[in-house]
Amino acid sequence: MKRMALFLLTNLAVMLVLGVAVNVLGLNQFLTANGLDLVGLLGFAAVMGFGGAVISLLMSKPMAKWTTRLEIINGSSHPTHAWIVSAVERFSRAAGIQTPEVGIYEGPPNAFATGAFKNSALVAVSTGLLQSMTREEVEAVIGHEVAHVANGDMVTMTLIQGVMNTFVVFLSRVIGYFVDKVVLRNTSDRPGMGYYATTVVLDLLLGVLAALIVAWFSRQREFRADAGAAQLMGRKQPMMSALARLGGLDPGEMPKSLAALGISSRPSGVMALFSSHPPIEERIARLNSASAAGT
Repeated sequence: MKRMALFLLTNLAVMLVLGVAVNVLGLNQFLTANGLDLVGLLGFAAVMGFGGAVISLLMSKPMAKWTTRLEIINGSSHPTHAWIVSAVERFSRAAGIQTPEVGIYEGPPNAFATGAFKNSALVAVSTGLLQSMTREEVEAVIGHEVAHVANGDMVTMTLIQGVMNTFVVFLSRVIGYFVDKVVLRNTSDRPGMGYYATTVVLDLLLGVLAALIVAWFSRQREFRADAGAAQLMGRKQPMMSALARLGGLDPGEMPKSLAALGISSRPSGVMALFSSHPPIEERIARLNSASAAGT
């Protein structure tokens, strides 16, 4: 609930910053005089920017269940299921959160955590992960996912994505209006082709820049979750071993809606800048250099 309140406050803060910036730069007088409703545009940008992000966050759990066809195993008497749920419960208590729903799905080695609220989240592991790792390594991966939940990473990433979306929508339309009215001297009461063309181009260009920023934040949360797993386990070696094991495995393709939530991905070349996960080698080096979790 606190993070959802933060979500709303961030939305209002973004609108306030954009409004103040336009006023300080003196753009409000020009744009308003030429027929642009800045208050309406701010509201539109906020709804478009945060609306989609909020809907995606609220639908994350049911969508994850549907796309992966996972089996919820809380309360299962199967020995492997009971062990996985027990590990999630143990780490959740240590992290100070309620035990998430726990699931298993058929697929290559991977795992993910999702959910709009950290006390009603979902943690899932794949059959490929269970078959490819030792129990200690699997528990380290589970600790990583529980750390994501405890850190509120799902809401944090939604906030960042919403802020970026709002800036993209607002800036592309303000600049588009300026190009249409000043550069191309459109005297019509309606926006001309200059406005629409500029808006489309800037939505794409600014969207790419926003994606780079969101991806960078996502990679930082992976480092934090690795460190969180080491802390929950009391030592960092199991997490380092799990990462090393993942480095030699093919994590496969997860559904696009869950790609940023998995434990592993394979970024390379320029596309690494857009990756939600850092390279495995970098994650191991970062964890190895940390002294807080011990050995």
